[in-house]
Amino acid sequence: MSTSSRTLALLSGLAAVGTLSTTIILPSFPAMAASLNAAPQDMALTLSCFFLVFAVGQLLVGPLSDRYGRRPVILSGLVLFVLGSLLGASATDLNSMIAARVIQAAGVCAASVLARAVARDLYDGPALAKALAFIMVAMAAAPGFSPLLGSLIDSHLGWRISFLLVAAAGVILIVGYTFSLGETHAPSARLKMTASAIVKAYLQLLGDRRFALPALAVSLVIGGLYAFFAAAPAIMIRGMGYSSVQLGLFFAATVFVVFSSGILAPKLAQRWGSVPVALTGGAVALTGGVLQVLFYQDQQLGQFSIAICLFLAGMGVINPLGIAITLQPFAEQAGLASSLLGFLQMAVAATATWLISALPLSTGLSLGATLCTGAVAAMIGFALHRQNDLQAINQQVARQ
Repeated sequence: MSTSSRTLALLSGLAAVGTLSTTIILPSFPAMAASLNAAPQDMALTLSCFFLVFAVGQLLVGPLSDRYGRRPVILSGLVLFVLGSLLGASATDLNSMIAARVIQAAGVCAASVLARAVARDLYDGPALAKALAFIMVAMAAAPGFSPLLGSLIDSHLGWRISFLLVAAAGVILIVGYTFSLGETHAPSARLKMTASAIVKAYLQLLGDRRFALPALAVSLVIGGLYAFFAAAPAIMIRGMGYSSVQLGLFFAATVFVVFSSGILAPKLAQRWGSVPVALTGGAVALTGGVLQVLFYQDQQLGQFSIAICLFLAGMGVINPLGIAITLQPFAEQAGLASSLLGFLQMAVAATATWLISALPLSTGLSLGATLCTGAVAAMIGFALHRQNDLQAINQQVARQ
């Protein structure tokens, strides 16, 4: 089946709307904090709660859609997401905002996770590759460019309009999905795994070092990315005095660092091997974290830019290679492995963003400490994975 532009746009929107709803409000954190009578650093809680619920939701919506079909799960999730967005637009304090973000996450995780499942239902071969490429571009572009949109909205219309905008996006997706796509998961293909069987399968994956080590490694550097998202508004707007529009431009510029390193990573891996290149990416990311620790006090934009760009360059190398290393041995369990990897990434993101507000340190130092910890732990994970592979090879040679 060939890919239609309408279907690709719909799948890309489903995949990106969750990230859009998070990153579009980042430049508004100072204004939101003032309106909600909250400390600026406490706004990171709206991220950590979102990511935690999103993480757990990923483990549930996949099996639910395998059993009951994609359509009811996606549409129900989108309705819940719209409700959460409207509640966010009317929030009057931090607790009500956190509640709204929890509802948003509970709903939107279905759309974001199942966009790839719908693509697998509809396409195969080159058409599937094209569809997944569009989805990944949308997911990568959303966190880079949506803060700029959010900053413009914040400057001219106020932060509550951003929530109304993502609610409108949810309504458009509901209408588009209802009239453009029917149920894509045939009843004959549906799985009826029991809850205990699903839990057992997830636990088996977690107990397999081939999955657990690289999965945790890539999740830890992704956590650093979201820690940067959480800390940047306080550092640049409150600390350096930049406007929300300038923060949005900064976020947009960092997208090109991630894109460039992500494109370079597979080429380097072909020559030097995925794990050695991933370890090198970890060293680059660690350098950025160390510089953030050294420069956090009275930090200027140039120092912050160098530290963050180095971390993001290393993260951009690790992300595609780490995901490939994690999923490579599990072709027959690709769906479960992908869902569990997504859960780990969002769980670590929730922890990292929570640390930004929870650590008894300045925001800049908290960010640097989080980046360093994630990079070091990721390097340890990849090193142990490489050692595990070498041991397996030696055992195989000994048996021969």
